[in-house]
Amino acid sequence: MTRPLLEVIALGVADAVAAEDGGADRVELVTDMDADGLSPEPSVVEEIRRRTNIPLRVMLRLSDTFGATGAEVARLRGLASSYLSAGADGFVLGFLTGTLEIDHGTTCALVEEFPDRPWTFHRAVDHALEPDRAWSDLRRLPGLTHVLTAGSPRGVEAGLDDLTRRARTDPFATDRIMAGGGLRAEHVPWLAQAGIRAFHVGTAVRPDRSWKAYVDASYVRVWRSLVDDEVARALDMLSSGSGSGSVPEL
Repeated sequence: MTRPLLEVIALGVADAVAAEDGGADRVELVTDMDADGLSPEPSVVEEIRRRTNIPLRVMLRLSDTFGATGAEVARLRGLASSYLSAGADGFVLGFLTGTLEIDHGTTCALVEEFPDRPWTFHRAVDHALEPDRAWSDLRRLPGLTHVLTAGSPRGVEAGLDDLTRRARTDPFATDRIMAGGGLRAEHVPWLAQAGIRAFHVGTAVRPDRSWKAYVDASYVRVWRSLVDDEVARALDMLSSGSGSGSVPEL
């Protein structure tokens, strides 16, 4: 079995080191979570790469909206180049139009600058006016490997049913959903049984679930075990033909 993906939000070097020590597969590097994550300084990427080997995707976003002006796109291109030079492996980005549809043009204006680099479409997708149409539009974006989604702008607690339904009915989504946005331990069995194999955590691996606290490697280890165990359990249930059964309590 390929190990399920566990990605941790890092706000700086200490977070990335702890994520790697705890067994995370990847970090998403951002700054300013009051704005739901903005682009960090390239020097932070360089320092993380000096101190860790963990795969690193960096946020390309300059404001707390899901749009970008022409000037911002130009600036993001420059940042993307700097991040790659500093050791980034890929990116996290995604834009919506004024009518809350996937902004194919703006997104591609960036991803076509790094055609050989994997990237994640972030939770802008949860704010699209028509989610089914948005997921259809995502198919046209080159190089997309994951879609970070909670299934709802209000988080996984509100979007769990939509996430599991989409994962069960849409193979494209099943392969790309990375569940995150208020993800809690009790959500993982349901998501795993729906076929989801990528999970994204932020405050869940920080003391008191606070962005003011650093990532704690011991918390990451707990999530590593949880994700691995629940995905293995889901696969066992599937192979035994009991996949339609109820999810055991944690």
